[in-house]
Order: sequence, then C-alpha cells, then structure tokens
Amino acid sequence: MDWQAIWLSVRLAVSTTAILLVIGLPIAYWITYSTRRWKFLVEALVALPLVLPPTVLGFYVLLAMGPRSPIGALYARLTGGMLPFSFQGLLLGSVLYSMPFTVQPVAAAFGAVDRRLIEASWCLGVSRLATFRRVIVPLALPGVATGAILTFAHTLGEFGVVLMVGGNIAGVTRTVSISIYDQVQALDYAAAAQTSLFLLLISFVVLAATYGLQRRVWGVWPGR
Repeated sequence: MDWQAIWLSVRLAVSTTAILLVIGLPIAYWITYSTRRWKFLVEALVALPLVLPPTVLGFYVLLAMGPRSPIGALYARLTGGMLPFSFQGLLLGSVLYSMPFTVQPVAAAFGAVDRRLIEASWCLGVSRLATFRRVIVPLALPGVATGAILTFAHTLGEFGVVLMVGGNIAGVTRTVSISIYDQVQALDYAAAAQTSLFLLLISFVVLAATYGLQRRVWGVWPGR
C-alpha cells in the first residue's frame, strides 16, 4: 500500500477542510441571509464544481495559477516557486473544487435556524458578528459538521482536478486516487485492490459518522 500517497491525501483533505471552514461559513451566511437580487449568481458560482467536469475546472485553475498569470507571478515573487505541480497549487484546486460540499450543507443549516432567536439576540444589543458566533453557528453545528466531513471525504478521493493541477509527483502531488490509477496501469491489481479497499472503508466510516452525528444531535430535539 502506498502510505506516502495516503498520508499526502489525508494532509490535503485536512488542509482543504480547515480552509473551507474559515472561508465557507461567511459565504454560507451571506448566501442564507443576503437580500441581494443577484445572489443567485453567487450560488451558481459556488455550485459550479458540482456539474463542471473536473478536467475543465482543473484546466482553468492551472491557467489561473500559471507563471504568467497575476496569481502565479505574485506567488513566484513572494516564494520563488511555482503553484502548478506543487502541494500549494494542489490545495488551491481542492479548495475550489470542494467548496460546494462545505457551503451548501452549512447554508441549509443556517437557513433552518429560527429567525426569532437571531432577532432576539439583535434586540438585546448583541452585534451581528457575536450573534453569528454565539447563536447561529452553535444551532447549525450539525450542518457545519456535515459540511466538514463531506469536504474531507470528497477531497480524499478526488482525482481529476488534482491530476490536472498537481500532476503525479511522488511525495509532492501523488494522492491516493492517482496511486490507485498508477497501480492499475502497471497491472498491479492486488495493490490497487488493497488501496481501494482502504479508501472504501474510510469513506464508509466518514459517511456513517455523518449520518450518525445528525441522528444523535437532532434526536435530543423534540419534534425534529
């Protein structure tokens, strides 16, 4: 089993989940409570990776972070390296591709919070930021946990975007899904089956934890 690729995939999934929890919660809050008429455009942009082929998204991300692009040129000036075919570039692509798996469950959970509780907090003089931290997020915690778990699982098994953006560099960008592909190409079906089974078990445990968490949390609320 390619433990190096497995560890890289876990590190990528943890990093992607952490970043999306930081930037995804404000986006989900804005989508839920904004009254802007053009809000649907932002919702469509966030959900775009769900319907866009991974190779297409990976191609545009690769162009956006290339050495001739503003992002790539700025990164090169600051670090002396390049984003394409690096772990940092891989992380950027994973964040963009996994964003709907964080934002959509969290936005749904925010929308389910009783509006009267939020307005009561405002009437008591609590700021919007404090209300978000003390009222909305705690009440929407199952949805936040679901988004985090789904993001982790999705990133762990991602193939198309990471291959386009990161390539197949051992110890740098070779994730577990790419390792399985290499093993199949080399006709090493035993190793591919072993690694695939490992990934299957992790995915099952993650999803079981998600559904179990939802039932356990909502089970204490009568009528839910």
